Amino acid sequence: MRSIIAGVAVAALLSCAALAASKLTPKEIQTEFFNGKPFTAATTSGTKFKLTFTPDGKVTREPQDKAGAKGEGTWKFTKDGFCTTWKGSAANCYTIVNVDKNKWSVVKGAATVAVWSK
Repeated sequence: MRSIIAGVAVAALLSCAALAASKLTPKEIQTEFFNGKPFTAATTSGTKFKLTFTPDGKVTREPQDKAGAKGEGTWKFTKDGFCTTWKGSAANCYTIVNVDKNKWSVVKGAATVAVWSK
């Protein structure tokens, strides 16, 4: 009986966690991030950058420590999120999932590739 109750409790917690993490629409991404104001981005390996997405479709990144490279490129919205094209690289597309207050996961396919925070 205890294992059934524990299983139900775990399922309920997982359902709540899934509901708490919500994917942002392109309009929400624009309002929250693509407004010309810099914010912090961290790769899954811990490299931190200051990113700035401007409303005119440009993006810049500045490393916050010795790791990482400065860069500039362009962005555009897709049906489910956005794509970036950094100079010298091919386009990559992502979705943004709000995981906590002032914390968002940048997702490519099924993998989180970065965390954005304010």
